[in-house]
Amino acid sequence: MSAASSRFVTFAKWSAVPVGLVVSAALVWQASYSAFSATTTNPTNNWSTGSVVLSDDDTNQAMFNASALAPGSTASKCIVVTYSGSLTSSVKLYGTGKTATNSLDTYLDLVVEQGTGGTFANCTGFVVTAGAANTFTGTLASFATAYSNFGNGFGTYAPTGASTKVYKITYTVNAAIPNSAQGSTASMGLTWEAQNS
Repeated sequence: MSAASSRFVTFAKWSAVPVGLVVSAALVWQASYSAFSATTTNPTNNWSTGSVVLSDDDTNQAMFNASALAPGSTASKCIVVTYSGSLTSSVKLYGTGKTATNSLDTYLDLVVEQGTGGTFANCTGFVVTAGAANTFTGTLASFATAYSNFGNGFGTYAPTGASTKVYKITYTVNAAIPNSAQGSTASMGLTWEAQNS
């Protein structure tokens, strides 16, 4: 190989690098400015939860605080349960913490009715809602057994928005209560629970 050819090959090798860089830069520049583009957007999205809110008009007082009861003693009270939540819900009533001495809970006859009208102060104007599922008739003991939590709770109240339901509760000391039940006691709390459906 001649000296001129050798110089040409060397020159070609060294000049290939800058030429390659220039060509690469040109291709990158061309690619950067040759693409079309478009976008579309959706406005800010928002999420919020609904509410389940339940209250009553008992002003934090027990419905019954009866003493010196005798066979045949009876009384009724009403309580207004108000739903003010935004979610469709189901409201159930159940007994909690029942206690009794000398089986008094089996001699306290109980009627629980769900309807409209009346207040905690009195039941004037109360009307029971038609249907067997809106009335319980039995004893305090059987109510506490049958309705012990939300899953097996009493009632058909299913509000779809703000509304009220009145519950009338009547107790009667059974006339057949035995003499051995003198001086006995019974107690049970009442809980209304709402769950969205």
